[in-house]
Amino acid sequence: MIDQATIDRITEAAQIQDVVSDYVTLKKRGVNLLGLCPFHNEKTPSFTVSPAKGIFKCFGCGKGGNSVHFIMEHEQISYYEALKYLAKKYNIEVQERELSPEEMAVRNDRESMLLVNEFAQKHFTHLLHNHIDGKSIGLSYFHERGFRDDIIDKFQLGYSLDQRDAFTQAAIKAGYNKEYLLKTGLTLEGDNNYLTDRFRSRVMFPVLSLSGKVVAFGGRILKKEDKMAKYVNSPESEIYHKSNELYGIYFAKQAIVKQDRCFLVEGYTDVISMHQSGIENVVASSGTSLTPGQIRLIHRFTENVTVIYDGDPAGIKASIRGIDLLLEEGLNIKVLLLPDGDDPDSFARKHNASDFIEYVQQNSSDFIRFKTNLLLADADNDPVKRAGLVLDIVRSISIIPNSAVRGEYVKECSTLLNVEEQMLYYEINKLKNNEQEKNDVRRQTEATNLPSIDEADNSNKRAISGTKFEDQERSILQVLIKYGDAVLYYADEEKQQPVTVGAYILEELEKDQLTFDNSLHSLMLEEYKNHYKQENFAVEHFFLYHSQSEISNITADLISEKYTLSRIHSKIKKIEADSDRLLELVPRVVFEFKNSLILEMIKQKLINLKTANDNKNNALVDEIMQEMSQLEVTKKQLSKKLGERIIIKL
Repeated sequence: MIDQATIDRITEAAQIQDVVSDYVTLKKRGVNLLGLCPFHNEKTPSFTVSPAKGIFKCFGCGKGGNSVHFIMEHEQISYYEALKYLAKKYNIEVQERELSPEEMAVRNDRESMLLVNEFAQKHFTHLLHNHIDGKSIGLSYFHERGFRDDIIDKFQLGYSLDQRDAFTQAAIKAGYNKEYLLKTGLTLEGDNNYLTDRFRSRVMFPVLSLSGKVVAFGGRILKKEDKMAKYVNSPESEIYHKSNELYGIYFAKQAIVKQDRCFLVEGYTDVISMHQSGIENVVASSGTSLTPGQIRLIHRFTENVTVIYDGDPAGIKASIRGIDLLLEEGLNIKVLLLPDGDDPDSFARKHNASDFIEYVQQNSSDFIRFKTNLLLADADNDPVKRAGLVLDIVRSISIIPNSAVRGEYVKECSTLLNVEEQMLYYEINKLKNNEQEKNDVRRQTEATNLPSIDEADNSNKRAISGTKFEDQERSILQVLIKYGDAVLYYADEEKQQPVTVGAYILEELEKDQLTFDNSLHSLMLEEYKNHYKQENFAVEHFFLYHSQSEISNITADLISEKYTLSRIHSKIKKIEADSDRLLELVPRVVFEFKNSLILEMIKQKLINLKTANDNKNNALVDEIMQEMSQLEVTKKQLSKKLGERIIIKL
């Protein structure tokens, strides 16, 4: 689909640190860069970017690969779509042949839905600026809200006509499949194939993903109709999971990093008005309670969050639980109460950026103090309510991961609540112990439900699970990828017949007819076998930029890890580099693999021997004993070799 020369230009241009830094805040750590992993929930950074190797690697969740695979994983798109994404970013022309009807038919749903949403956004924006109703109703509404034209354009706002299926018919006429109109939720279907637009007669707010793709819409009705909801949003779909999206994050991410703070508001217009006033590090939960996915999205860019409330007590209490999740994530939370009668939208329209920031600095308070004062006002002098308040505050403090921060909050709350610190610590420890017990029970349950080993194998073949020899297989692959083309030794004294590391390993495996059990490891070994004799075969580049993301991930792991043998020191305590010890290292990883196989075969023979004894099958017992005797001889030979520093005798 894309020729190799173009792929090479893309991968050369797409420096890993540049690609990743669009999504993750990276800090220098030696020769590498470190940040919070975008693929799993973590409070301590374990996501490493190596500019020298051109890879990313998370030592928490295990994901890794090159710049192409980072985009694949983050945007959930195919290999070729990731290449096109990067080509566009770096202005590299990609010439593709036209897809056949069959290829068009197998295009994944996700890509098709994103294309439909892109068309819808452009359609609604066009109507807003060019249709008589769009201008007189939609555009007038935005102007009445005080939005400038440049801000309207920036947020790609639009208008959907007050007609039953105007958008649906326009999309079908443009060639878009009804299936994807329904899957995105832009179109609804009733009885007898009755089609109607979900967002008719509404101003439109596109919801953009972190990378700027339109994944959903919010629509606000302008008519005063009791039967119609004020806001309608896109439903959950293949491309939109509202619990993982924040309105405005695409426009806010760079400002959040620059200011090292994120303002969290509730609605679309709050975000837009604050942007217009010059405050760009702001996102909205779009009227939903905060979720762990949204919080992790914020945490990738900053640890500091200011939640802005409009002073409505009911709304504040309803969102308190979501802020506890922010604390649990390890974020530093401040709360800002706006003056009575103001929400972020109206307040932003009255103030410029400097006035807003000054107000924030003077009026925001830390969340624990805010929550304590809020609940104290409710409790009044009621002892039962005060006891409940103490437990509520303790629960919030207990989930803070940093012990030093917890300690400071305990001191502060002890003063505010007039309760001894020791009592607060007692309650915190009790909560933590209860949580630990729950986790222990869960782990024990999971362990109990693990599948048992298959005990029914009579042959010398390995009866193993897919993960039994992964460590040994990985060690061999690691050596092949890093040193496969290095000369291990020469087969004659005149050094006319060099034997490479790769040739030696393949010969050792083929000699005993050994294969890898893990399917991906086996595929990598087979591909190495098929390519290693080719001239200019760059094994590391071949596997690191493999079109199969799992292989790229494994390769990133292997070139990131150090060998176990690197811990062996010489007599003068000088650390020996692996490249200087290939005569020892290479045979060792092969012998360790063989030794693991022998131990497993002996284990299986013991199981079979017990079964034969139980069945009083003496002939089979004798046969198994002879086989075990042979295996024990091999085991002793391997054990002796592994007990020594292994050097090939030339």
